[in-house]
Amino acid sequence: MSTISESEGEEYGEWPLKRLMSEVVGSGPKSAEDMTAAQATEAFERILGGAPEDTTLGAFWLANRWKKNVPEELGAFLDVMDRESVVRAAPDCDPVDCGANYDGKGRSALLGVAAGVVAASAGTPVVVHSGDRVPSGNGVAYKHVLDELGVETDLDPEASARMTDDVGFGFYYQPSFNPGVHALLERRNEMGVRTFVNTVETLANPADADVHLGSFYHLAFAKKIVETVRESEEATVSRVLMFQGMEGYDDVRPGSTTVAEWNEGDDLADFTVETAEYGMDVENEDLQVEDVAADSAAITEAVLAGERDDAFADAVALNAALRLYAAEDVADLEEGLEVARDAIETGAAAETLADLQAFPA
Repeated sequence: MSTISESEGEEYGEWPLKRLMSEVVGSGPKSAEDMTAAQATEAFERILGGAPEDTTLGAFWLANRWKKNVPEELGAFLDVMDRESVVRAAPDCDPVDCGANYDGKGRSALLGVAAGVVAASAGTPVVVHSGDRVPSGNGVAYKHVLDELGVETDLDPEASARMTDDVGFGFYYQPSFNPGVHALLERRNEMGVRTFVNTVETLANPADADVHLGSFYHLAFAKKIVETVRESEEATVSRVLMFQGMEGYDDVRPGSTTVAEWNEGDDLADFTVETAEYGMDVENEDLQVEDVAADSAAITEAVLAGERDDAFADAVALNAALRLYAAEDVADLEEGLEVARDAIETGAAAETLADLQAFPA
């Protein structure tokens, strides 16, 4: 990817990445300082504008990984991405935004398509978004399972919005709705590790939804996401539901799992879910597959057709219940589970999947 010299990028301000490295973030994990919102804003404007040389950009990304970005910085990055890159197309309905980690999964079935379609068939619109083999995991994401199901994924944002309204389930493709971040793909691939871009791209919210659903390994990350939304001047999300997910994705982890819940104006709350109490009495190994994309698509079709009553079916039902609860369309997970199972048993979920597969681009 060709770049311009940062010395030629004076229109951005006084903080080229090399200066930020030497004076703020680059002195090491223990002594580095956090950037101000203004400094973080200028830094990401330069990055999206292609100003930094590859070596400088890589060093900056790595220094921020060591230092660990704070919500003020992440909120500024999010705002720059929103202004400079994201192309939103809001459907008429108000969906739940599922922004799973774009670098995907590599071992376990991806159940978010099945869970989202079940929720949609029960009256809760769901939007998912992803890229195509995003670093550093370069794993299977929403796009790949949908491709295996024969669903059109190379959509412009307006078509994604129509899909959401027509079907109840919509897919937004990163190269179309977030082209500035997509243009960084090659340079991110060269890094070999995750960067702050992996965090902020999940919050792109291309459908302008009020509710964000995501996942975390540790509760501290959920707190950071909520604080990032609070720090952002552009974010429109007023409710966040996150849980411990398998491989960092938005498929709930079996066993004792923490769920974090936030509504605008309130503090972050958390509670523990024992998945066995909701019918998901399985181990992580029970949800592993050989070919994540193809097997996840086959599992989706079979579960929604009512042809499976195994660990995968139980996991899909609970994940659908979490999406229904995120939208506040059910009072609790017990009601959500009942609604989800009814949608599968009545054939409503299978009909919604057929509508999704038939959607014209």
